Amino acid sequence: MKFTFAEKRMDSSEDLRAYAIKKIGKLDRFFKTEAEAFVTFSIERGRFLAEITIRNNGLFYRASELTNDMYASIDSGVAAIERQIRRNKTRLEKRLRDGVLERDAVPAYVPAETEESEEEFKVVRSKRFSIKPMSVQEAILQMNLLGHEFFVFRNMDSEDAISVVYARKNGGYGLICDDGLND
Repeated sequence: MKFTFAEKRMDSSEDLRAYAIKKIGKLDRFFKTEAEAFVTFSIERGRFLAEITIRNNGLFYRASELTNDMYASIDSGVAAIERQIRRNKTRLEKRLRDGVLERDAVPAYVPAETEESEEEFKVVRSKRFSIKPMSVQEAILQMNLLGHEFFVFRNMDSEDAISVVYARKNGGYGLICDDGLND
């Protein structure tokens, strides 16, 4: 497993990093290919926050734990990710096509950087990512794993049309699809 560490408002020791590598590295047994782990250590209002994100073949698992001890935050985060992996691996095998966890991510459309045309609409952050083909169910699962309110994907059920799933405030999910018409 490859590790990337970041710190916010604190400095981490080599012992803390070694502990994180040891604990998070145990999750590597769930993946057939090498996974990447992004770990962020920070302090918020006198408490220790460990944010752990694991990426494997285009799927992301994320946990964020806030405790009075950074080591306990790491332990709780690893336990939360392990629960996510176990719960969703079973779901994916039952509901989606075979091998979804082992499939390589297919590089897809990467949106171009947006330029600021008006001063009123200031872009404060820009992200680039590949949009891979998947079913609506897989997109909803990925959105829930990331803890996001929406998720952009290529809808393999609609001839790879760009689609967005989102969590509705009154419960359930919504789907926005490209109609394929270019006016």
